[in-house]
Amino acid sequence: MKRFLQRWAITTLAVTVAAHVVPGITYDHWVALLVASLLLGVLNAVLRPVLMVLSLPLLLVTLGLFTLVINALLLYFVGYLVRAFQVASFGAAFWGGLVISLVTMALNVLIPEQNEPPAPPRSPPSPPAGQGPVIDV
Repeated sequence: MKRFLQRWAITTLAVTVAAHVVPGITYDHWVALLVASLLLGVLNAVLRPVLMVLSLPLLLVTLGLFTLVINALLLYFVGYLVRAFQVASFGAAFWGGLVISLVTMALNVLIPEQNEPPAPPRSPPSPPAGQGPVIDV
């Protein structure tokens, strides 16, 4: 549950940054922003893999850049579904998707996963005295 809430908070922050940076992406109130980021997360988890498989030839030809178009389509669709979250055009959705991707990637790098405790550093075991490695020349 912690991981879900952490990812939702990161997505919400990224969508907020996109709404403030990209002209054409607006929201009426913060509840709409929360709903839009939750819906975007659900669509990214459910619909995005299907779209990636269906557009595999385009992804290969464009060396993965078509992923930006898929992100834009999903953001544009969220703007269509959530009335209090508006995405004015496909261009705004494209740049908003790019900003959301970059902010999410940066925050995921900066914020460590809470589920996995850090592993203690391991040092190699030392051999007993007098039984170290033998170098044969």
